[in-house]
Amino acid sequence: MRQQLLGRGLSVSAVGLGCMGLSHAYGQPVDEAEAVSLIREAADLGCTFFDTAECYGTPDAPHDNEVLVGKALAPIRDQVVIGTKFGLSFDLGDGKVNHDLVPDARPEVIRRSLEGSLLRLGTDHVDLYYQHRQDPAVPVEVVAEVMADLIREGKVLHWGLSEVGEDVIRRAHAACPVTAVQNRYSMMARWYEGLFPVLEELGIGLVAFSPLANGLLSGAYGDQSSFATDGSDYRTVMPQFAPEALRENQGLLDLVGDVARDHGATPAQVSLAWMMCKKPWIVPIPGTRRPDRLRENLGAAAVELSADEVTALDEALESVGMSAVFGGSAVKAAS
Repeated sequence: MRQQLLGRGLSVSAVGLGCMGLSHAYGQPVDEAEAVSLIREAADLGCTFFDTAECYGTPDAPHDNEVLVGKALAPIRDQVVIGTKFGLSFDLGDGKVNHDLVPDARPEVIRRSLEGSLLRLGTDHVDLYYQHRQDPAVPVEVVAEVMADLIREGKVLHWGLSEVGEDVIRRAHAACPVTAVQNRYSMMARWYEGLFPVLEELGIGLVAFSPLANGLLSGAYGDQSSFATDGSDYRTVMPQFAPEALRENQGLLDLVGDVARDHGATPAQVSLAWMMCKKPWIVPIPGTRRPDRLRENLGAAAVELSADEVTALDEALESVGMSAVFGGSAVKAAS
């Protein structure tokens, strides 16, 4: 698979693998052996970029995703890029399916989080360490100073931010150069496109999470789709999966499907290629639990859309009907 450059020196596969869904938010966790096999298959197919976070897990095993990723990648640790995140926990007592997010970016918490992540991942450094969400109580410059120290110590090679706007990016980058911003981005969630000139100016990459709108843009869901109702699957409360929304989004799915047929590709592949062909520094990290979907998603790296096709899709997306889309859990102040 071809490589993309994030920031000024982090080379990763054009499509990465978001590992969260193996342990968190998409139903009960996948069997460990199956999950390890899936991650290793991704590597065999040329994926070198794997995304996790210290908070991806279950109430009983809150950090399980990092353990899983570490185990799967241990034999090839020096051949891959691992991105993980700090500074976030869930309010498990709020009675919600998609629990409120509680940020905490105090310097001592960052260092404690990093040591925990290194232990669980079985490594002596994190390739890309993100602040998961901004902490209103801790200026981003303070976080950047800690990152600069950790980079000097060799425990972190690059750092990034998640779900941030221009002001935070500029302030953070001025204090310690940022390699990547990981924001929600898909054909249904385009509100960060205004950041593109800023990222280009500063030489920062965009890692696009939920690039398939939590799977909707794969075209695999319909009126008969169902999700676990035990509180483990966020899709039960995502607006794009409501029965009426599936009908509202048919025009969008038809649009993507038409382009896919022209290219001998799938809707998911076109949805990913659309963003990769916009800018050479955009890297999507779709997640999946299924080997066939994994192969499909990684195959998007071979789908080439012309500049005219990307522009035509952009213009069509401005007018095609679509439902609301999940925009993320609420962030609350730590008590």
